[in-house]
Amino acid sequence: MSDPSEPYGPNRQREVYAGGMLADQTPELPTSHEKLAELARESLSPEAHAYVAGSAGAESTKDENRRAFDRWRIVPRMLRDVEERDLSVELFGRELPVPLLLAPIGVQSIIHEEGELATARAAADVDVPLVLSSASSETMEDVADELDDALGWFQLYWSTDRDVTASFLRRAEEAGFEAIVVTLDTPIMGWRERDVKHAYLPFLDREGVANYFSDPAFRESLDAPLEDDPNAAVWRFTEIFGDPSLTWDDLDFLREHTDLPIVLKGILHPEDARKAVERGVDGLVVSNHGGRQVDGAIGALSALPDVVDEVDDEVPVLFDSGVRRGADAFRAIAFGADAVLLGRPYVYGLAIDGEAGVREVLRNFLADLDLTLALSGHDSFSTVDRSALVESDTT
Repeated sequence: MSDPSEPYGPNRQREVYAGGMLADQTPELPTSHEKLAELARESLSPEAHAYVAGSAGAESTKDENRRAFDRWRIVPRMLRDVEERDLSVELFGRELPVPLLLAPIGVQSIIHEEGELATARAAADVDVPLVLSSASSETMEDVADELDDALGWFQLYWSTDRDVTASFLRRAEEAGFEAIVVTLDTPIMGWRERDVKHAYLPFLDREGVANYFSDPAFRESLDAPLEDDPNAAVWRFTEIFGDPSLTWDDLDFLREHTDLPIVLKGILHPEDARKAVERGVDGLVVSNHGGRQVDGAIGALSALPDVVDEVDDEVPVLFDSGVRRGADAFRAIAFGADAVLLGRPYVYGLAIDGEAGVREVLRNFLADLDLTLALSGHDSFSTVDRSALVESDTT
């Protein structure tokens, strides 16, 4: 496991430069996100790449996520003592060494044969919490075993079968996950042109259904034993995956079935943030699902300040969608996020080199984040606020 007492940036730089000067070694993975994405594309089937890299419609929301970051520039401050830095944050009574979590991304078996197991080992090694998707290719119990004592949260896709939803909550708690992240923006899947072009939905190939196929409530709902008719089980999964009938009143059901903190993911409007707090949820994630659900939607970073202002420190606010480099995380935290979720970059690392690829992406990201913090004139994120940013007049 990484030593959080070591500075992430200088330590990583020394390691890389020493390898180059003394052993003629350069990093295994590209440090540029754009080059990382290109190399990952070469490692994936066209269908798998489309599923991971694609977004809704014309993909304008994914593009807007990046434009939202580019509209804001960091203002570095000078002659401040930044020799020693503390990147830690506290969430739900646990101290995290860095304000970073791995976003829930399902169906990782189409990315790498070890899928979520490899991701979990890398996350545990670097000490970055993993948010595991309901649609994982490995069961939540097996992934929890790989995490061992490292922090993990479980992401819930709320099923139309309430027995399955209750069973997932119970299993996640028993497996040792420490929070439930409920994705609200996917009651049905968005129109994703790349996937439609390939006529590809991995669940129909029995990918990403491990939690369902292993679940007693799901198996009980089948007309025949799963082993006798797995295709029927797949179609049953598609019938119950999401629930477009949900309302704010249904949140009571979650609290009845778990004592874990409940975090709502997909909040973009301050009125929704207020409703969530009034319903007693424990945290929010400002996210547009990486642009995968609504084409033409607001950039997630553009939504963040109003949500933060609305909840006014009543609950933690996390941020997801469009984070690619340390400067992105810095800007989201400056706007009030308590931590950020990293998505596609670590999956690209997984595609290229499995567990080692995820680990290297995370170490590079944390080095960049640490150096951005220091070179902006801060020794911890507790002093980073909106005064660290100015709006660009060139975008």
